Amino acid sequence: MIQIAVFASGAGSNAQKLIEYFRGHAQIRISLIVCNKPGAGILQIAAKEQIPSLLIEKERFFKEDAYTSALKAAQIDFIVLAGFLWKVPPVLINAYPQRIVNIHPALLPKFGGKGMYGHFVHEAVIAAGEKQSGISIHYIDEVYDHGNIIFQCSCEITAGETPETLAKKIQLLEHAHYAPVIERIAQLQNQR
Repeated sequence: MIQIAVFASGAGSNAQKLIEYFRGHAQIRISLIVCNKPGAGILQIAAKEQIPSLLIEKERFFKEDAYTSALKAAQIDFIVLAGFLWKVPPVLINAYPQRIVNIHPALLPKFGGKGMYGHFVHEAVIAAGEKQSGISIHYIDEVYDHGNIIFQCSCEITAGETPETLAKKIQLLEHAHYAPVIERIAQLQNQR
């Protein structure tokens, strides 16, 4: 069984879709929810779904072992970022090489980097006059939104598009594609 930890900071809509997708899966299980914000919606989802959760704090995450010992103790094989807003420290990247995946709400390498998340991305895309936006699923490295891209999917930006309408289009793409891509790469990684 491939054990996945989902790291999230907010409401957890992508995490909920992942949990639903992998519920009862023969090879993959969402085994742990990791969150850095007390009271975040993802923690209620974890409780409702009876998935253990780990509330992390900044000092240990960035200056100590980045919770690698807790992840190893939980037998985590793969990490999925789903709206996790902290940069992942090198110690965790090194502990899980090519086993940490992120989803970004734009077509990288455009509109990525520090501070580019959520509505900030959609506002920047529209302000730049882009004709398309989309999602990028990528492995993470030590630079924000920089690791090798695994999958991209785009949508058209129509006349009169607002950050809110674009966000809805992007969320549909995220919910449709993130879990199947994770399934494919987790299974491939596990075969190595």
